[in-house]
Amino acid sequence: MLNDPDGVAELRRLGARSIPVLSRGDDWVFAQNIAHVVKFLGLNESAAPVLSPEQLLRRIALFVETAATIIPQMPDALQMQEVPNRPRSYRVLAHHIFRIPEGMMLTAGGDTLTNDLLMPPVPADLDSFAAIGRYGQDVLAHLMVWWNTQADQTGKQEVQTYYGPQSLHEVMERTTWHCGQHVRQWLMLLEMAGVTPAVTLEASAFKDLPMPSSVWDG
Repeated sequence: MLNDPDGVAELRRLGARSIPVLSRGDDWVFAQNIAHVVKFLGLNESAAPVLSPEQLLRRIALFVETAATIIPQMPDALQMQEVPNRPRSYRVLAHHIFRIPEGMMLTAGGDTLTNDLLMPPVPADLDSFAAIGRYGQDVLAHLMVWWNTQADQTGKQEVQTYYGPQSLHEVMERTTWHCGQHVRQWLMLLEMAGVTPAVTLEASAFKDLPMPSSVWDG
């Protein structure tokens, strides 16, 4: 889409301001929510998250803990290097990995989940991958306190997102695979840099999540 002027023009015609979008004629729906896609296509399929909120929380914690370990392994000389197929630096991606669960917690607290919430400027003091890793450790600690103090852990709470009202359960699922996908990418970036990751993830870490088939966008 970034390199497709016709695609950008079609998004503008429809009135969509972000991707992914599924369209049919003049009708369209954000593809961020699987249930919306199933309804749009008229499919007789269950789109509810397979994993419980508790299971999703544990997966998020696994991904954040893994990222906090492997992000500091990247040489700081590569901070401004761009990731494959997207104008995003390694430094921005590293910060974004931890901002995803942080954004989920803010959304549960009343904020609206938006791209700006998930992609704020990287704070100036996070000027090394070691510093970003420490930030990730803080996010992990906050995540566990947040969950353990939730009076309602059913995920039924309605929260606001840029693609419409969602249950917290649905946002937790999106947070889980979104964070996990970027950790997959970071593992590959380390390999590209000739660095052996200190820890890795088994295929079971992604089981029952609606993960993208590819590590990178085409």
